[in-house]
Amino acid sequence: MNALTDQIKKIFFMIRKSVGESSNNEMILGEVLRRRNIITEDQLQTALNVQKDKLIRRGQVVRLGHIIVELGYASEKDLVQAINEHYRLSVESLSDNIKERINKMRGTFAERLPSPRVPIWLQLSLTTITVILLTTFVLSVVILSRQKERLYMQTVNVGTVSLKYFAENSRIPLIEDDTLQLNTLIKNTADVEGLLYAVITDNGEIIKAHTNPNMIGKTFLKVDDVKKIRGSGDVTYFDYVIPGGRHTLNLTQSIMFRDKQLGQVHVGVSIDFIEQATQKERASVILVTLVILFFGIVTALLLGYRFSGPISKLLHATEEMGRGNYHYKVELDRKDELGNLAKAFNQMGEELWKNSLMQKSFGKYVGSEVLDMIEADPESVWLRGHRNAATVLFADIRGFTHYFDTMEPEEVVEQLNECFEVATKAIIQFGGFVDKFIGDAILGVFGVPVFRQDHVERAVRAAIYLQHKLNSSDLSGNKLLESIGIGLDTGIIVSGNIGSQVKMEYTVIGDCVNVASRLNGLAGPGEIIISNSVYENVGNMVAVEALPPQEIKGKSEPIDVFRVLGNK
Repeated sequence: MNALTDQIKKIFFMIRKSVGESSNNEMILGEVLRRRNIITEDQLQTALNVQKDKLIRRGQVVRLGHIIVELGYASEKDLVQAINEHYRLSVESLSDNIKERINKMRGTFAERLPSPRVPIWLQLSLTTITVILLTTFVLSVVILSRQKERLYMQTVNVGTVSLKYFAENSRIPLIEDDTLQLNTLIKNTADVEGLLYAVITDNGEIIKAHTNPNMIGKTFLKVDDVKKIRGSGDVTYFDYVIPGGRHTLNLTQSIMFRDKQLGQVHVGVSIDFIEQATQKERASVILVTLVILFFGIVTALLLGYRFSGPISKLLHATEEMGRGNYHYKVELDRKDELGNLAKAFNQMGEELWKNSLMQKSFGKYVGSEVLDMIEADPESVWLRGHRNAATVLFADIRGFTHYFDTMEPEEVVEQLNECFEVATKAIIQFGGFVDKFIGDAILGVFGVPVFRQDHVERAVRAAIYLQHKLNSSDLSGNKLLESIGIGLDTGIIVSGNIGSQVKMEYTVIGDCVNVASRLNGLAGPGEIIISNSVYENVGNMVAVEALPPQEIKGKSEPIDVFRVLGNK
């Protein structure tokens, strides 16, 4: 239980540390925005708290700029402009790596240094060189060591043969103290290649025979600096360096006769040839290593180019798709995984292009705000049905039937589209949502799908702006622009997806929709008619003319209506 508690504490500590580091980094941006009066101190603290909440509860790391835009405190355009002006950057959006760019300009020397980039061909070359050198080193050490040991043991065997020869043939002369015969025995083998010396001593360590006649009769001196003495049967041997610097293997065997020791035989064999042979083999190994290394590097470069080339093409294709060029194709004629990846990448580009095309086309039908909300949360409750206050704007063309009968169909569609273009821009500019086009009429809603507290004021301003835009438009020859009447009403509506499994649309229903449509029928060309509920919200901002109470279908009593004359 204590271990679990400690683990939980560690997790919370890491979260707090991450939150602290993120807050310190984001406070720089927050202070810049606050000092430029883009956001207030309270808004900054609220955004930081939201950021911490998302990190702690959901594990999401969200940039402060995105949160500020999400909360509606400022637009992305304003934030990007403030960042560029303050840090003298050329950032295009909040998705850019702003922190990295700031560090390159104002960070420490280490932060300003570009990140090291090691191409694949160089990585493969270095890896190949490392593997070859390491493998060759290990093999050379193992092989040369075993070869050296093998040559050493062969030398021991050769020396043992000579040693036993002397021991077998020196017994009788040693018993008879026949020094001449003993030296003759030694002299016969003195010219053997590699034999440095041969010595026969008696039990008193007096030299009876020696390859150097001057040593006869002297006391045999044992070697003092022997590191390790090894033995095999009745033969002992060790290696040492004799005066003159030659490496020597000394072998010793007792001369026995009927279990009685008569003396000893000492033989010295040169082992310098072992080191010489090892040096030759080492040179051969180095030469072979260089050859293998050369071909290894060439192979690594070829493989690196073969892999880095397609990857560079894929990287360039990714950048092109990031710019929206979904038609860019990766041409790779390969029968491996990279070829399959190129095919999949091209298929992805086609799907992205189709999705982008559908998104743009779908956005024209449902509106950009509804499209964004659908993408953000496809299962949102508001798509299934939502009730709230909103203002409905209904506008249509007076006398459209007359114009329709006197013009060609192509001309009718063209001029009608011009009217809807102006009306749509006016509604969207003031934060409204274009619900639908009904023949020659357009239905706009303020307050859904994005609720705004001043939806009534926005709707009235949009209507006034629309009539002003239509009257001052330079679209010459389009008489329909001067013949649009507008009706406005506000109240509780129900919004959501309505339709069938085959076709659905996001729309609004409610009493104020019907009232706005009826008021639109009362409006003449270029007029704006509002209900009393609308007037109560905007009476202080617009000049109106009261009209006689009107009978409205669906209402039991006449309602008060007003004609908008303009802004006060």
